[in-house]
Amino acid sequence: MTWTLGSPLRRARIARRAAITARPKPAELPPTTVGVASARVPVPTLRDWFGVLAMGTGLFMAIMDVQIVTSSLTQIQGGLSAGPDEIAWVQTSYLIADVVMVPLSGMMSRLLSTRVLFATATLGFTGASVLCATASSLGQMIVFRAMQGFSGGAMMPLVWPVIYAKFRGRQLATLIAIISVILSMSSTLGPTLGGYLTDTFSWHWLFLVNIVPGIVVAVTVWLAIDIDKPELSLLRHFDLRGLALMALFLGCLQYALQEGPRWDWLADETIRAAVVVSAIASGFFFWRVLTYHQPIVDVRAFLNRNFALGTFFTFIIGIGMYGTTYLVPLFLAQVRGYSALQIGLTVIVVGLVTMAMSPLSSLLARKMDLRLMLSIGIGLFAVSMYLTATLTNQSSFWELLVPQAVRGLGLICCYLPANLIALSNVPQDKMKNAAGLYNLTRDLGGAIGLATIGTLMNNRLHFHWNRLIEDINPARPAVQHYLDMQVNRLDPSVHGDPGHAAVKLLANLVQREALVMTYNDALMLIGAVFVAALFVMPLVRRPRTTPISPGH
Repeated sequence: MTWTLGSPLRRARIARRAAITARPKPAELPPTTVGVASARVPVPTLRDWFGVLAMGTGLFMAIMDVQIVTSSLTQIQGGLSAGPDEIAWVQTSYLIADVVMVPLSGMMSRLLSTRVLFATATLGFTGASVLCATASSLGQMIVFRAMQGFSGGAMMPLVWPVIYAKFRGRQLATLIAIISVILSMSSTLGPTLGGYLTDTFSWHWLFLVNIVPGIVVAVTVWLAIDIDKPELSLLRHFDLRGLALMALFLGCLQYALQEGPRWDWLADETIRAAVVVSAIASGFFFWRVLTYHQPIVDVRAFLNRNFALGTFFTFIIGIGMYGTTYLVPLFLAQVRGYSALQIGLTVIVVGLVTMAMSPLSSLLARKMDLRLMLSIGIGLFAVSMYLTATLTNQSSFWELLVPQAVRGLGLICCYLPANLIALSNVPQDKMKNAAGLYNLTRDLGGAIGLATIGTLMNNRLHFHWNRLIEDINPARPAVQHYLDMQVNRLDPSVHGDPGHAAVKLLANLVQREALVMTYNDALMLIGAVFVAALFVMPLVRRPRTTPISPGH
């Protein structure tokens, strides 16, 4: 058969070659198409990883310093010649400044840029730590701790906009799991590390330990993070009135929540004044942010149903995380007489479990409905509270091992889905404001939870004491037998009147048992709050897509 240029088969082959040659090369695609594709599937670099992990280290420092002073307040009190009622301000001043700055961080990061604000806040935190170590009076310490809390509050929310801007898929899930471990470990290790530093060196090292990591974090973030540019035009209509109202509202609220249980709430004139000022300022604050064209905080973010419900669950998680971090170490100190190191070695189980199970949580979040995963986490936390609320005066590491392991597993199953439900569908230009509100709800959950726990424990301790003391009648053979045994055992030359000393020992025994039952009541209350939160889950909409979905 003879082939000619005009044959049909030859003409078809030539046309096919011409079509292939005429196809546009990838470089010839419109620039907008390439930009959209790259924005949809970002490829994080090693520099991005270093930057985000440095921000995570700063987050660890800021959260840990909330609790690091709790086990060393007595030593700080002696060093500053402060009274027992005054020394609590070392922690209260930090928390008030922190809770005011957290929601403000969204506006400030837009104004200065994420990189500038985080690096500046880290250096401010480090500098304030140095000043705290050199404080010679309580007044100086309060001011320097407020500076520290203000800087720490600016650092906390900024990691989320960077993570959601730079990472997708498996890497995003891994990073959120890492931040979840940081949240758990920092609150757990704070009192333990603080007690160790104070016992080994002095209380000044509670603050000096921040110097080297603070400088390293600031330099790394400055060199590695660059996701936005400053919007200095925001200064033109910066809402100073809204800022003042927010400071009054949240500052007075935090003060009332922190100090209320200690001063019998509204029975104290100062607490009463703080509540009134907070209530009035809150009304004007919400009116201001809803009517001003450039609000200091955009509360309209809560109109997004999943964001509102995600922050609600974060509020509940804050109650559980801060509440148990407070209750379990306090039980081990008051009832078991553990040292700071012993307490740390006991409660570190929660942090170790969250760390070990974080890869599993990332896998589950990619394979499972986030609502189901969050429900499992909340359920596990409630079960852990039920298991923990069987405390006795002999409970120690082994009795607490399983309950704490279940609690750690529950927390790691809560952090990731709650974060994704709240933030995964928030537009990038709204992320900074939303991240500030997200962190604020967790901190407020902790503050309100601790205040409620403190009040409950005072009331239940009196209740259990009165119920137990009804049965402590010397006419009962068992009671008289105990008193006789103690009288025969006690040495009059050491204890004075043996009969009086025996009654005192019996009173201490009743006090201890009343305290154990009080701790169990508080733990059961936290468990009940988590069970109640499960009934809100049907209101959550399934996220249409998330940045960790396989399609991303």
